[in-house]
Amino acid sequence: MGRIGTEVWAGLAMLVVAVGVAAPTLFGLNNATVSGFWWAAIFVAFLAGLVLATSARRRSVRYAALLSAVLASWALVLTAQSTGILLILLVVAAATSVYVVPLWATLVLVGLNTSVIASVALIHTHDLVEGGILTGFYLLIQLATALSTTAFVREQCAREQLARANVDLKAANVLLSESARTAERLRISRELHDLIGHQLTVLTLELETARHVDGARARVHAERANEVARALLRDVRATVGRLRNEAPDLEHALRDMTDALPGLDVTVEVSPTVRVGERETTALIRAAQEIVTNTLRHADARELWIDVVGDGETVTLRARDDGRGAEQLRLGNGLRGLRERFEELGGGVWIDASSGFQVTVRAPV
Repeated sequence: MGRIGTEVWAGLAMLVVAVGVAAPTLFGLNNATVSGFWWAAIFVAFLAGLVLATSARRRSVRYAALLSAVLASWALVLTAQSTGILLILLVVAAATSVYVVPLWATLVLVGLNTSVIASVALIHTHDLVEGGILTGFYLLIQLATALSTTAFVREQCAREQLARANVDLKAANVLLSESARTAERLRISRELHDLIGHQLTVLTLELETARHVDGARARVHAERANEVARALLRDVRATVGRLRNEAPDLEHALRDMTDALPGLDVTVEVSPTVRVGERETTALIRAAQEIVTNTLRHADARELWIDVVGDGETVTLRARDDGRGAEQLRLGNGLRGLRERFEELGGGVWIDASSGFQVTVRAPV
């Protein structure tokens, strides 16, 4: 589950707590200094602020939503004739702020909340000692909640960074392994050409000379040997060409790179008709790496499907996830670099974020 998804679930949990705390006042069991309608309206504004603060994509909207939730929480406790556990609404607001603002800003909010709690305690208890105990109690609860939530958020961020680093490392390992195998194929091809190819060439020349030797039988055998030698030479050259052009196993490479990612189930399907060279394979692996990294970072998705098909002239990689997509698509450096890579190959990249996140890359074989 991505960080945005975690924030949404946290917001829902806080909503449940807030409704439970406010229920006595909402149902008239606890009176307020304003009418029940207006108190309920302020409470709805508080809930709406919590939801937007933990789910909105724009930072400015999140800031405004948090501010409205904080002000509404103050209004709710100040207008209630008996606060009781209603002060927990301030704790909820402080916990929510961890997902929106830095820790120092949350601590400032805790201080402001504590001032409101101290005012309410003095109004309702008229006892400095009792008011001080109540204020200190809720101060400790706010600090404990804010710090524990901060630790949880940092742990989630660390897991996401680890998952992205894991994808990059796997991709690097795949490409490094393929690079080593390519170097080995080139070495073998050179050996075949320098040793066997040279020997067969010499044999062909010698037998070509033997054709001019007197004797019908010798001439017949020499011609047959000459044909065999030339056939062997063609076979060696064909083998050398195959060794040079053989591409790594694309499906195996993609599966290795996407295997066992935390919080994301990746399904890879490569059509048996796909035939690509080393350059195209490297580009497709880099494309899958960028797609998986973006899915982990932005999509809040649980599943990702990657399909690769080919028709002999072009190869196409299509990826789609079950995430939330984006209303406005902004290409980062990674996707821009991906587009440039495939345009250099004579292909292109197409992106659709209207329903989930879908990426199509295509290159000529």
